[in-house]
Amino acid sequence: MDGEEESDKKKGFKVLGILDVQNTPCAREALLHGSGGSLAAGLLHFLATSRVKRSFDIGFAGFMLTTLGSWFYCRITNAQLRMQQRLIQDGIKNKVMYEGTSLDTVSKPKEQEPCPSCP
Repeated sequence: MDGEEESDKKKGFKVLGILDVQNTPCAREALLHGSGGSLAAGLLHFLATSRVKRSFDIGFAGFMLTTLGSWFYCRITNAQLRMQQRLIQDGIKNKVMYEGTSLDTVSKPKEQEPCPSCP
């Protein structure tokens, strides 16, 4: 039973035998956005002109443009998020490492002011 479940988890839906949609970040969303974009572009062009072949071509172009645009936007956003997470992790690591030492930039010891009654 466990062997079957593990093999099902490892199998993913592959598009054209190349792109594993389940394990590739942003792939599923990009394909869904692309299919919606192709449907909208092709249908709107068909309703406007009643030319079937040209509408199919416009729909395919809409699919490609929408899929690639969504893919790149998602990947860039994920890269920026990973960079921010890495900076935060490094900051937390440095805070823990330098806390309480003279290198701690947050809690510097206050300079003692000379008391007026002391000589």
